[in-house]
Amino acid sequence: MNKVFIFAATEFEILPTIEHLEKNFRKKSFFEYAKGELSIFPVITGVGSMLTALAMSRTKNITDADLLINVGVAGSYNSELKIGDVVEVIEDRFADLGVEEADGSFTDIFELELMNQNQYPFEQGLIKNEAQTNYQKVSGITVNKVNGNQNSINSITKKYHPEIETMEGAAFLYTARIMDIKCLQIRAISNYVEPRNKDNWNIQLAINSLNSALINILH
Repeated sequence: MNKVFIFAATEFEILPTIEHLEKNFRKKSFFEYAKGELSIFPVITGVGSMLTALAMSRTKNITDADLLINVGVAGSYNSELKIGDVVEVIEDRFADLGVEEADGSFTDIFELELMNQNQYPFEQGLIKNEAQTNYQKVSGITVNKVNGNQNSINSITKKYHPEIETMEGAAFLYTARIMDIKCLQIRAISNYVEPRNKDNWNIQLAINSLNSALINILH
């Protein structure tokens, strides 16, 4: 039996997949769907790194998993990515864990020498993951505060050169790598990271693209 756990911050981000599982898989328990040799376990973690790591660590039988998948929408720093595009995150980092200096600059925990930037599972401060799909590969950052001010955007772009931004990705990869379980992070672009203007967002398009990709991966 192949066991796949799907982690999403909110239910609405994977609702189409859950509806697909309800129609096409047998529901064995409150959060297990089975078909042939495949068992799928959708888990809603809540928003942010802390809730993601906690939910993963408390998920029953997670150590028996063959694959962990993190899915959700994301903001893009890369203008070549289109709204609705699906990407695979192959490296991620905690981008706001550190201190703000008196001049407004940011010094992260590795620069503060509070952590070794190459202590497992970090590599030069990044958490990397092997590519596993045909979707475009990107570098992500994970933040507690989504960037919506041009000064913040300029600062983080100059420091880390990210392609996308989420609130859970690095926490997911960190936890999966510490548990030594194969993992995959899939995101769909809902907006560009720019001075906050939700009129330019298309969350529904991103969710539709994300779930089409997720269902395809599961099959």
